[in-house]
Amino acid sequence: MATPIGTLDDFAPRAREVLAGAALILAEDTRRARTLLNHVGVAAGRRLRSHHEHNEADRLSLALETLREGRPVVLMSDAGTPVLSDPGFVLVRAARVEGIHVASVPGPSSFTAALAASGQPPLPATLVGFLPARAGARKVRIAEFSGVSWTLVVLLSPHRLAVELGDLAEGLGSDRPATLLAELSKMHERAISAPLGELAGCDEACNPRGEYVVVVGPPIDHGPTGPVDRGQIRRAYRVAVDAGLTRKEALKAVAEELGVGRREVFDSLVNNEINDD
Repeated sequence: MATPIGTLDDFAPRAREVLAGAALILAEDTRRARTLLNHVGVAAGRRLRSHHEHNEADRLSLALETLREGRPVVLMSDAGTPVLSDPGFVLVRAARVEGIHVASVPGPSSFTAALAASGQPPLPATLVGFLPARAGARKVRIAEFSGVSWTLVVLLSPHRLAVELGDLAEGLGSDRPATLLAELSKMHERAISAPLGELAGCDEACNPRGEYVVVVGPPIDHGPTGPVDRGQIRRAYRVAVDAGLTRKEALKAVAEELGVGRREVFDSLVNNEINDD
């Protein structure tokens, strides 16, 4: 069940009804959950239990037992849509495996809210989520997305805002267009659009206040830098296929990325006997 990311009145009437009828309510932070429940007039009682990364395995047994009895269980997020950046995937998968009905109660999401308000190309887009706290792991994580040529949505820690923006600029390109959004759906919501390198050194990054999301747009196309050889075409094609594109989609994507004709891409693959199955 999705919960407000800022304004409590964003909570949907259907979500209130589902909560009122739940036999068990699982929440990452029970204190925040009680605040929301009180706001919408739903008594929590002993139905409300904590559910976070440290007790997820223990709560799985309780949740499945309740569901097997035919009693409804609600998994709610601290803010936004659960499972995406919060615990919950293990429970959803286990319920699916047992054939238990799983329904999504949609609502607020920092991913879609940031993407819609950013002014960056919305599709395709990838939710990166939060970055690792440790510098080494964080740079490795960013490197995994360095070859992605579409929009990325990254959830940022306000405690490491300038550092994380700096690492993104280093790993993705300091000239990569981006929009930094703060306090989505709240009274002091604000946004700054600038190249990643500039965002890393802006006043907002140096003096963080609130919760942040950065939407990183596709790399700037500086035009062809020289002749494109067949090896470059083959490598780009393989990256596109590994990313899940069909043969037709990969041919089109490589042609657009390298500024060559689709026929040239096709001929390069055929002549080198590339097997994309």
